[in-house]
Amino acid sequence: MTTAYERFLDYANRADPYPLFPELRETPVARQPDGSYVVSTYREIVALLHDPRVSSDLRNLPEIANIRIAPDDAAPQLPPEFIRRDPPDHDRLRAMVMKHFGPPGAPGRVAGMEPRILQITTELIDRLADRHRIDIVDDFAYPLPVTVICELLGVPREDEPLFHRWSQIAVGTNDPTTGSLVERNRRRFETMAQLGRYLDGLADAHLRAPGDDLLSALVTDDEPARPDVLSTAALLLIAGHETTVNLIANGMLTLLRHPHVLDRLRREPGYAVKVVEELLRYEPPIHMPGPRRTALADITIAGTTIPKGSVIVLVLASGSRDPARFADPDRFDPDRPDNQHLGFGGGIHYCFGAPLARLETRLALGELARRLSGPRLVTDPPPYRPTPNLRGPEHLLIDVDGIRAADDPVRPERVLHP
Repeated sequence: MTTAYERFLDYANRADPYPLFPELRETPVARQPDGSYVVSTYREIVALLHDPRVSSDLRNLPEIANIRIAPDDAAPQLPPEFIRRDPPDHDRLRAMVMKHFGPPGAPGRVAGMEPRILQITTELIDRLADRHRIDIVDDFAYPLPVTVICELLGVPREDEPLFHRWSQIAVGTNDPTTGSLVERNRRRFETMAQLGRYLDGLADAHLRAPGDDLLSALVTDDEPARPDVLSTAALLLIAGHETTVNLIANGMLTLLRHPHVLDRLRREPGYAVKVVEELLRYEPPIHMPGPRRTALADITIAGTTIPKGSVIVLVLASGSRDPARFADPDRFDPDRPDNQHLGFGGGIHYCFGAPLARLETRLALGELARRLSGPRLVTDPPPYRPTPNLRGPEHLLIDVDGIRAADDPVRPERVLHP
């Protein structure tokens, strides 16, 4: 017999893991055969996200703290990113980068990117003008956030094939089905070292000739040490596009399965705000946060004691469909009131890039809804990416009758209503 969590990890259930969640929630805090504790209910997840006894720094586990990669002066082992650290280091590093990314230091940076993001979106859709079959992932959902994060950070867009490989390896190390925690973290350290070496060269170039980008701002700031700058830049480069790819692809898939919502979005561009929030609850890009948590002390929750030193797995996607918190949770309803989902996590590790991801997805889905004529799925369900934690279609093929011009006014379309 396998546990509900083990079946959730099985790729056979990747296309639709949601029927497993009710069984998972029957035991809100469930010890697994490997000794980890899986938490699947909204109330308990929120409590642990705000509990200072829960650590995101795996160096608290001796077997992780003792990992050393092969000596290489050109590619030193980077310190953990701030999402893999606890206070006070976490708070210091997050504040360091927030000073250049959002309020109060840079209040208009994200909002000021809207015209450029819309321009990139328009150009990507324009390239599809002579196509009747589109892969939403390869043709749109991937190149959009990659281009945005490259421009935001100051990374050459033409280097995408290089950092894409490192990004895929790093993301894969969060998949518990690909090896032990030690094996996966060793691979991650080695990959991040290579990415760090690449970013170190870019940092030198930006230090010599600073631009209006985040990497320039970080390397010319007197506060952070170079290793912290590199680990932060690596985090932003990877997380800045991988999750948004999934959010856009999951969003388009969900809209095509709910044509009445797609039609309303096409007619009411402002509806995108509610659509994106409900997508973050209903089809989130992250089902479990990448950094595993560990208990710094015995924690008793929901009648179960998690012993000190145990690994804690928070299944955020299950919490966002918990009927104890959300009415009719398996229904896609952008008009849902009080939608306090877990799509961006919570607590001190609430997603740093949430404002940018929301903006990109709102513009992307709004323009796809407006400009794709007669979109329909080719295969449902589509093939999915292998990882259970970062979940989204690997490809999403759709057929269209045509592509409307960017300045074409919205016209009524025949849609199926529930």
